[in-house]
Parts: sequence; C-alpha cells; structure tokens
Amino acid sequence: MSFRIKRIYDEVDPSDGFRVLIDRLWPRGVSKEHACLDLWLKEVAPSPELRTWFDHRADRFTEFTTRYTAELDTNPAARTLRQLGRAHPTVTLLYGAKNPEINHAVVLAEYLTPD
Repeated sequence: MSFRIKRIYDEVDPSDGFRVLIDRLWPRGVSKEHACLDLWLKEVAPSPELRTWFDHRADRFTEFTTRYTAELDTNPAARTLRQLGRAHPTVTLLYGAKNPEINHAVVLAEYLTPD
C-alpha cells in the first residue's frame, strides 16, 4: 500500500495511480477535466471548524495534527482510503494548499501509512 501526496495544480502523471482529491472545497482554477480524478473524497478533509482554526499557520501545525488525527480515528472516509490503498498499488492524495509541508494531506498520508 503506497500513499503519495501531490498538489492538484501539478501535472498529472501515470505514476499517480488512483487519484483522490481530499479537500472539502473544489480548488480554484482547476477544471474537472484537468483534475483527472478517480474520486473526490471531501469527507476525509478536516472539519470546517478545524480548518478555520488551523488557517495553515505553522505555529499551529503540531496541535492541528493532533486534532485532525483524532477526527480521522472516527471518520469512515479514512477507512475508505485504507481500502483503496489495499486495492491499488499507488493512491495519490491531491490537495490544493500552497505549502507542501504544512497541510492536511501530510497528516493524512502519515495516518494511512502502516508502521
């Protein structure tokens, strides 16, 4: 099972495998055709309240990780992603955030990857 993360704005590549958009909101300026999605699983994104609180602030990332992980523990969409990971050699989690190191995709990919 291999989970990768990638910005939705980056070029589509055959090595992406099964492509899943994990944002609650559709990314600005991306057409449905350009996205080349296999699935839009918006339910796996952080709750609107958590997303608003986090605001992509680096000083809140550690606490965001803790809170988002707690949400994922009870989120059926996380189980859906694990099942997709077993069914496909590569699952690419697509996100729209600008910062590639401080976003929910980083937390989600780590959460889904077995120890």
